[in-house]
Amino acid sequence: MKEFKEFVMRGNVLDLAVGVIIGGAFNSIVTSLCNDVIMPGVAWIVATASGMDLVNPDTNQVDFSRALQSLNAGPINFGNFIGAIISFLILALIIFLFVKGINKLMTVGKKPAEEAAPTTKKCPFCKTDIDIEATRCPNCTSMLEAAEEALKE
Repeated sequence: MKEFKEFVMRGNVLDLAVGVIIGGAFNSIVTSLCNDVIMPGVAWIVATASGMDLVNPDTNQVDFSRALQSLNAGPINFGNFIGAIISFLILALIIFLFVKGINKLMTVGKKPAEEAAPTTKKCPFCKTDIDIEATRCPNCTSMLEAAEEALKE
């Protein structure tokens, strides 16, 4: 059981699960884009190119609904497409909060990393970073020991 818990809680497994869930949710956006936005336009183009008479004889105006009805294509449904995008964003937010909570749980009980000892210091004259053991600044050639003693007094 301990091995299984370690396997599931590894970052790779969690990343893979998130990828599969987000990919499945993104599928609904692509499907809605094709079915609700692109295909009605393609159907209209095909109807127009095939020479279908789109002029309404009563009004002498172009009537696109006749072409869409004859091709069994409905109107462009931007509402369905926007709904799919909103559903995806809500799911992505929930997954983000879930992963953030899991990451927080993973850090509980772990000791924070200790800070490493500094390896550089600032020259009091030219303010550049120099090695911590340097006695003379390589940039301005100032004696650092004299400056440190003067600062202590």
